[in-house]
Amino acid sequence: MAKKHRAYWKGYLRLSLVTIGVEIYNAVESKSDISFRQIHQPSGKRVKYEKTVPGVGKIENADIVKGYEVDTDTYIIIEPEEIDALKLESKKTIDLVQFIDAKEIDYRYFERPYFVAPADELAGEGYVVIRDALQKTGKLGLAQVTIGGREWLVAIAPIGDGLMMEMLRYAEELRDPAVFLGEVPDETPQKEMVDLAVQLIEKKSSTFKPEAFQDHYQEALKDLVRQKRKGKKVVAPEAEGARPTGANVVDLMEALKKSVGQGGKSSSSRTPAKKKASSKSSSRPRRKA
Repeated sequence: MAKKHRAYWKGYLRLSLVTIGVEIYNAVESKSDISFRQIHQPSGKRVKYEKTVPGVGKIENADIVKGYEVDTDTYIIIEPEEIDALKLESKKTIDLVQFIDAKEIDYRYFERPYFVAPADELAGEGYVVIRDALQKTGKLGLAQVTIGGREWLVAIAPIGDGLMMEMLRYAEELRDPAVFLGEVPDETPQKEMVDLAVQLIEKKSSTFKPEAFQDHYQEALKDLVRQKRKGKKVVAPEAEGARPTGANVVDLMEALKKSVGQGGKSSSSRTPAKKKASSKSSSRPRRKA
């Protein structure tokens, strides 16, 4: 049966001596319906851009090639066929070279998900064997694949009845947390406050239902466009008051107690809670994956 979507990449998935044909498809798509163009206000026309070269003027796309800058205004020209001639096995094969527990991967490494589908009926048996093996072991398979002009580190994992591929960032791409988080207080908070925060988290915990969330910014933009098309003047609302500033431990403790007492619901009241809530913890915090 013909697939409805165009494959992002076609090649092979290999586990030791087992090699099967696969096709990769985007697992996400952009739902941002509102996009803007740059407009020349006096004329109301769209701004366009032309590719030019100093001393030459406007040029054609056909005359543009890739070049690597080795010095100021000095480039090495790279021809498309030279790039195609690079001998990289990862251009055609996703070779599973290592397996790890999912919780071992820092969240910062994840880049973008893709579906991995069997290329044909012949690949079906090997495909489900790899899928079931990953499910039973709870492991992710690590590999590398060349797509879009670079070699990606990827993780292969089971999802439902199939497999998915998550593009990962390389370690050198991640910034050092200490540079940005070096001023986090080096102190142990009061146990009672941590216990209250745990209670609050547990009260607000539930099954992940992503469909319950929506992009309010996009909805507001759509409404703005509708109003403008009707010729209505859009007036900015008055700025909301500054958020409460719990500057000391007493304020934080009272805020936590009040939040727990309200069942985890937010409140617009800024009056400190008078009734003390129980500080007994209902459960321990979950360990980060």
